[in-house]
Amino acid sequence: MEIKKILEDTTLTGASDLFVIAGRPLTCKNKGVMRPLDQNRLEPSDTFTFVTGIYELAGRDITHFEETGDDDFSFAIPGVSRFRVSTFKQRGSYSAVIRIISFNLPKPDELHIPDSVMNLANSKSGMILVTGPAGSGKSTTLACIIDRINREREAHIITLEDPLEFLHRHEKSIVSQREISTDTVSYLTALRAALRQSPDVILLGEMRDYETINTAVTAAETGHLIFSSLHTTGAANTIDRIIDAFPASQQHQISIQLASVLQAVVSQKLLTSVTGEMVPAFEIMILTPAIRNLIREGKVHQIDGIIYTSSAENMVAMDASIYKLFQDGVIDRHTAVSEAVNPEIMAKRLALH
Repeated sequence: MEIKKILEDTTLTGASDLFVIAGRPLTCKNKGVMRPLDQNRLEPSDTFTFVTGIYELAGRDITHFEETGDDDFSFAIPGVSRFRVSTFKQRGSYSAVIRIISFNLPKPDELHIPDSVMNLANSKSGMILVTGPAGSGKSTTLACIIDRINREREAHIITLEDPLEFLHRHEKSIVSQREISTDTVSYLTALRAALRQSPDVILLGEMRDYETINTAVTAAETGHLIFSSLHTTGAANTIDRIIDAFPASQQHQISIQLASVLQAVVSQKLLTSVTGEMVPAFEIMILTPAIRNLIREGKVHQIDGIIYTSSAENMVAMDASIYKLFQDGVIDRHTAVSEAVNPEIMAKRLALH
């Protein structure tokens, strides 16, 4: 099995993932569609050979995987691509899902990322969050914003990721990319160290606990621009999740701090288009004085109403974004209704269309 050749060929097709699972052929995912590379079903001995070959190609010790049944790492093939690998055992056989990380960063217009999201790159300080379920494209959106800053501003950008998903070349900015577990032990350790490295912009791959969130908020308060992501849906849920991560005695204080440093919350989800490709829908909340007051006063549940009625402030509700995709012929009626936050209201709206 020429693993290097398979990875090269898969990269050339523009696929996002390669699946190595016993019982079916090697399969790649291309624009949301599963495509087998051939008709040869893999036997457990084949997947064993492939997975152990990946470890050899990456120069990584396989012991941790053999002992635990799970492992995550990344490696690069010069001139081809970078690969993020998740190995696991299923039904006793070795398996892997390999994410293909292109050296070429995606173009925002090709990914349908709106200007109102990309313009967040113009922010100079504070905290900007990109949220959504796993696999919704958060990392891609953040990479595009970081790339915009890199091309347009002279700054020191530090990214802390687990693992690295996109590689940024130094343009106008200096970009330091650190991978958790490879370059540093944890997000918290790396974030604290980053504050001593003269950063202008910090990309924090994920805010997992209240200590990391607290340090990130403090960094935003001291004039840094912080980007991060959470596995939440909607701005109000995101703010609640952050506040709930703190002990009850500290929740009022973090509400006040969040109201001060938060600049925007972008929530996104991927929808299936009429052509079978995946396209994003966005909820965009910009922090206005009214929203800052609601956060300070603990009335986060009222934020959704303001987003729905504040389109003039560059805010977009998720259902408004989905409706526009339907109007533009990008998604069909069924997708618009099934993916809406309020399906009944969406169905009534489409009935008038």
